[in-house]
Amino acid sequence: MAKASNKKLVDVIDKVLDACYQYNPDALFILSLMHQYEERGSLSKKQLQGLLQKAGSIPDMPANWLGTLKAIILKMPDRHRIAKETTIYPITPNNTGADYLKIILAILQKYPQHKGALLLQTKCNLHQPLSNEEKSQLKQWEKLLK
Repeated sequence: MAKASNKKLVDVIDKVLDACYQYNPDALFILSLMHQYEERGSLSKKQLQGLLQKAGSIPDMPANWLGTLKAIILKMPDRHRIAKETTIYPITPNNTGADYLKIILAILQKYPQHKGALLLQTKCNLHQPLSNEEKSQLKQWEKLLK
């Protein structure tokens, strides 16, 4: 007898969608979520949060369905869009990292295989500016050397 471990035995999302549809059959939001759930078989985290909000306003909605829906939402990962730094810095004596190269060399004299220092040395040799985080990290390493 094969186990159905990968298959969900109870589809709570479908039950919540059906209950919301029966409460208000004219709700376009619920209709679009039902259509997408039937087509793709899943909903995004934002869509599930909207469904939870709508389902929470229905008086006869079972609390265990809402709790399960909340648990499904909490299990889903948060997707954050991070803006990349696209600023091009002109090469000037102030931002080439020459001041920090002395610190990097001191670290490498004591710890020649220090990966972070090697990375920053390469950046300085290629005349790439160091970020504020990298500069603060170098200052911390410098304090540890003393």
